[in-house]
Amino acid sequence: MSEKEIMEAKEEERVRVPLIGEKAPAFKAKTTQGEINFPEDYKGKWVILFSHPADFTPVCTTEFMTFAKMEKEFKELNTELIGLSIDSHFSHIAWLRTIKEKIKFKDMENIEVKFPVIADLKMDVAKSFGMVQPGASDTQAVRAVFFIDPKGIIRALIYYPLSNGRNFDELKRILMAMQTSDKHGVATPADWRPGDDVIIPPPGSCGQAEDRVKSAGDDYKCLDWFLCLKPLKDK
Repeated sequence: MSEKEIMEAKEEERVRVPLIGEKAPAFKAKTTQGEINFPEDYKGKWVILFSHPADFTPVCTTEFMTFAKMEKEFKELNTELIGLSIDSHFSHIAWLRTIKEKIKFKDMENIEVKFPVIADLKMDVAKSFGMVQPGASDTQAVRAVFFIDPKGIIRALIYYPLSNGRNFDELKRILMAMQTSDKHGVATPADWRPGDDVIIPPPGSCGQAEDRVKSAGDDYKCLDWFLCLKPLKDK
């Protein structure tokens, strides 16, 4: 292998993003809440692992305040938060103290960030999750969000550029949608919210398709043979 090919291989390895359905990369890391061992410390729980470009930056500050405000909501959904940036442990502590003591944003004030924030100066975790992308920056992690299920499998991922904050309503919505699909064996339509109808899995044969359409009534409705919706009685 030529020197050029070696460099290209290293570059590809550095930015590879773990895919939906794969095991999330395991890691041990020092955080603002002590050392964590992932996924061992999070068995049986969903995890939202998210990265931010740097401490003491305006967009990141608003995001961390929002995550902290919503932490209880995520815990009620059996979900733990883990933050990460390529900054030092002491930088994290100083920044989180500043957020609590000085920053007011919208209706948020005196916000304490209690979830762990990983210090990743060597970029070990960031690289394993493809959070460092040379087109954006060689030294900062883009705004990545990984949804990892209780079995340690990556179920969804969302990437934002360095300049733009995340939509937290969507982060919670997609989490609830995935949990609903797992629990009930259904799919969810566009813009689904808890309480909306869900999609029944499509029929596997022509006969089943015909029977399903003919049997539609109070329990479910069919817009066509391949698209049938029903309300969830157990929400």
